[in-house]
Amino acid sequence: MRCVCQTECNTALDNPGAAVTVLSGLPDKARHDAHAMGVGPDGMLYVSVGSPCNTCEAVNDEYGRILRSKPDGSGKEVLARGIRNTVGFDWHPRTRELWFTENGQDELGPDRPNDELNRVTKVGEHFGFPYCHDRDIADPEFGKKRACSEFTPPVFGLGAHTAALGMRFDTTAQASGAVSMLVARHGSHPPTRVGYDVMRVTLASGQTPPRMEPFLTGFLQGRSY
Repeated sequence: MRCVCQTECNTALDNPGAAVTVLSGLPDKARHDAHAMGVGPDGMLYVSVGSPCNTCEAVNDEYGRILRSKPDGSGKEVLARGIRNTVGFDWHPRTRELWFTENGQDELGPDRPNDELNRVTKVGEHFGFPYCHDRDIADPEFGKKRACSEFTPPVFGLGAHTAALGMRFDTTAQASGAVSMLVARHGSHPPTRVGYDVMRVTLASGQTPPRMEPFLTGFLQGRSY
């Protein structure tokens, strides 16, 4: 629906149309059961499906994926897999590639693995979970089954246990030639508290790694848990 004025928008919200099921049968097991959703520049519907665990193998490729379908739910395919949990993704304003944040595994130590910033370059791409975490950390239980070299490594590390959530490309700063995004980091559990902020990640050209700097801070006050 396209709202052309405030009155029309208010009318649409007050009198919504009947709900229509587009995708059904999405996994709803606890832990990472929230599904992020968005419509891409290609007009396709994108939905994330997290893993129901800290670390476990997917059953019949059911978990740890980003799905893509036509707006009516037809033509569903697995765009990306091997993802522990993502609830934040957006499309690069120039290349139209899908980028997403991923929450890293718990219980591997206070300083690892990084939460990840990833980029999808082909349909069916595998990003390593549960066999490999970050760039080269083999999982203690599943890492013997597959090597980290088999998977697509992250573009950038967002800090260990920072719980990177939503991310959006900043389309207002393109005139300078730089492409950047804002990443919200929910924050870690005690006793080590990191995150609780919004960071700007600027993508550099060539082989120069991305740069991350604070954009909004000061959200951690007192006992947040």
